[in-house]
Amino acid sequence: MEEREKRNARGRQVDMTHGPLAGKILVFSLPLIASGILQQSFNAVDVAVVGRYCASQAIAAVGSNGPIISILVNLFLGIAVGANVVIATYLGQRHFDAVKRSVSTVAVVALLSGLFLTAAGVTLARPILEAMSAPPDVIGLAERYLRIYFCGMPFLMVYNFGSAIMRSVGDTQRPFYSLLAATLCNFLLDWLFTGVMGYGVDGVAWATVISNGVNAGIIVYYLTREPEPITLTIKRWSVSMPDLRKMLQIGVPAGLQGMVFSISNIFIQSAINKFGSDAIAGSAAALTFEAYCYYIITGFCAAAIAFTGQNYGAGEAERCRRVARICLLYALVLCGAANWLIIWQGDSVIRLFTNDPEVARYALERYHTVLAFQFLASTYEVPGSYMRGLGYSVTPMVLTIFGTCVLRLGWCYIFADIDNTFHTLLTIYPITWAATGAAVFTAALVVQRRVFKRMKQQPTQP
Repeated sequence: MEEREKRNARGRQVDMTHGPLAGKILVFSLPLIASGILQQSFNAVDVAVVGRYCASQAIAAVGSNGPIISILVNLFLGIAVGANVVIATYLGQRHFDAVKRSVSTVAVVALLSGLFLTAAGVTLARPILEAMSAPPDVIGLAERYLRIYFCGMPFLMVYNFGSAIMRSVGDTQRPFYSLLAATLCNFLLDWLFTGVMGYGVDGVAWATVISNGVNAGIIVYYLTREPEPITLTIKRWSVSMPDLRKMLQIGVPAGLQGMVFSISNIFIQSAINKFGSDAIAGSAAALTFEAYCYYIITGFCAAAIAFTGQNYGAGEAERCRRVARICLLYALVLCGAANWLIIWQGDSVIRLFTNDPEVARYALERYHTVLAFQFLASTYEVPGSYMRGLGYSVTPMVLTIFGTCVLRLGWCYIFADIDNTFHTLLTIYPITWAATGAAVFTAALVVQRRVFKRMKQQPTQP
């Protein structure tokens, strides 16, 4: 039985360094996109359930917390990206002992980061909400939701770091199955705790925590049955400082980028909060679909990191270039198609969250101002991931922080003097996507030339 499981696991892995790329990248990315959509569905189901059974203040309390969660979580998700790159590169170089060390290091970091996030989230929930100018009729509910939500951070970190290990060998199917089970669990518990038992915001928060626990348990079960060198074995858990440093060198800039990105979104959310609870609820409902579409982009970003990392480790420069082109094309076309499909069905999808006409008006305005142009974010996300796969993480971080964060913060201060409307506030999104895309794409070409010149001089990476 054990031998058969190992054969099946190898069958789910992808050979990234040989053969055609387009089909393999698509097969690798689709489960990741579906996984992202399912992960976002945790919050979407929470918003939909409280929208049906509670007042609009509850929708605002649950739906507006995304930037706060992101600012605290993104640093560690960035380190998971670094782990993905390091393990993929070692696999490309066929340094299997180094892979084993890295897997053990990832396990320890996942657990410790989850515990840290629980403490930070519970402690900082109220101060951050107050800094965001959360309305008095929302802040109490939002604080309760956040405090409960962060109790599940160890589970969330175990899943994300565990799935990063599995992505490094090309297995994106089983993390998807794990999330599917957890999402179904979340839906049933949301309905039970809030629709039947009347626990409101507390009910959907505890449903998410329990479902994240189910998700973490499944991913650990999978990893303990993986073939070497990525088998998760508790008795050999330890931290390899050289491998941890490599993960941090790549992951911390990626995580800081995500954190600063979330800070800019918090400032925008603070500006949205000033329009009242209807605007908060409408923006939160629309943001759910932006997140769905963004997972199309991040799916191909993950593919760019994994495929580039392995091919870079194997010294395959031309395959690295092809990976970048294919991932960018897929992300632009598929994200753009999803954006406009949702806009086309705008009224219908908004009714999944609310029947309040004023809330729906704000949601539709965000659709036409932000969602319509979201595919442009591919032009900086995919090239940035490509550079991380090549071992360069600081460059995309700096450019993205300036393009999508500094410009947005400036806009939050001046837009009221130009035209203090909801529409004008949101126009900064497409503007910064286009500007950042031009800068990061150009930087990727420069980094690529530098890396491959060095690769010719020293084909085998140390």
